[in-house]
Amino acid sequence: MARPVIAIVGRPNVGKSTLFNKLVGERISIVDDSPGVTRDRIYGRVEWLDKTADIIDTGGIEPYSNDIILKQMRRQAELAIDAADVIILVTDLKSGLVATDIEVANMLQKSGRPIVLCVNKCDKIGEPEPEFYEFYNLGLGDPIQVSSVHGHGTGDLLEAVFEHIPDSAWEDNDGEIINVAVIGKPNVGKSSLINRITGEERCIVSDIAGTTRDSIDTMIENEYGLFNFTDTAGMRRKNKVDNAIEKYSIIRAKMAIERSDVCVIMIDATEGFTEQDSKVAGLAHEAGKACVIAVNKWDALEKDGNTMNTFKKNLETDFSFMSYAPFVFISAKTGQRIDKLFETIKAVANSNAMRIKTGTLNDVLAQATARVQPPTDKGRRLKIFYMTQASTKPPTFVCFVNSAELFHFSYQRYLENRIRDTFGLEGTPIRFVIRERGEK
Repeated sequence: MARPVIAIVGRPNVGKSTLFNKLVGERISIVDDSPGVTRDRIYGRVEWLDKTADIIDTGGIEPYSNDIILKQMRRQAELAIDAADVIILVTDLKSGLVATDIEVANMLQKSGRPIVLCVNKCDKIGEPEPEFYEFYNLGLGDPIQVSSVHGHGTGDLLEAVFEHIPDSAWEDNDGEIINVAVIGKPNVGKSSLINRITGEERCIVSDIAGTTRDSIDTMIENEYGLFNFTDTAGMRRKNKVDNAIEKYSIIRAKMAIERSDVCVIMIDATEGFTEQDSKVAGLAHEAGKACVIAVNKWDALEKDGNTMNTFKKNLETDFSFMSYAPFVFISAKTGQRIDKLFETIKAVANSNAMRIKTGTLNDVLAQATARVQPPTDKGRRLKIFYMTQASTKPPTFVCFVNSAELFHFSYQRYLENRIRDTFGLEGTPIRFVIRERGEK
């Protein structure tokens, strides 16, 4: 199943982003002394004692402000709270307990989620300062001293957080469950597909665009494996999104893409390809997700012997920016080729998670460079010393070269095609990281 979620919340300028960066181990959130720098939710992963959870950094909460930006930041934080299994409430020792801390704590207690109280900016080691004991007045149990700048107390904080997450949250192996986000513009049949594969009315279906608002998770187990399907809200062009509910629905759809292993990009066969289909697919491509393009409502078309081939050729042109993605022609209404969809999802998920040994990879590199010589410029030829795979999801390869400038995009594409042909990496984007010799 999906990893547990931890949300970091609090009023502005208490050091939430600094704490987030310290826990994640990377500088992901922008940190500045000005309040309100963080506006959107920022996502990362935190590990503690071989257990991994998703962690969300949120903007500062001003409970009663009518400022447009602050209201949107508050709404973003509320969405994070709704999605969280545990909440870290961050306060500031230097400014002491203030009225806004009390208001935020009251709001969090209404959520019913476990809350861990963090008193940040405790930069001195040893006995707490007298101001520390004020925070017991929040009624949230023992506060934990933390210095997000120096890292003091972060271990105690994580220990307290993970105590609130039951062991059952990790009983299922993430690698065995394929998280699938079903995405597309409104009314292409996403909810109908979920209902078809579950065999029940799991999602409300109507001809009215925008019926689905929340991202709805559904676990499915069959002969192809264990899947977590997420039905998402239809994504329209920005200039057509005119109400707050739809805006937040789209945000949740984007969240579903981020936590997915595979994105099923649904398009309507009766309408054909549109510009919005391309933009929705681009979100999955940029996120590095394995992708399957499902052409729905195939039963509604009048066909002859060449209809599918013609349609497929046109789509290959339209989706040329993600030529790796396979097409499946389905009908959510009749169940046509749903088995084929499951097979394809399983295959592209395996491709996205594939790891290739360095020795094998460099054998392919040697054959590829012997077959087509690397490019030259002004008498200087590109040399690729070796290649190694740095990560999966998507497969990312680091190439060590004599000159990054000489490594032209067209030659990268050639090597990508050779790797795909050799290892069968269908349905997943491939990333290259170019390193010059001597560069760290």
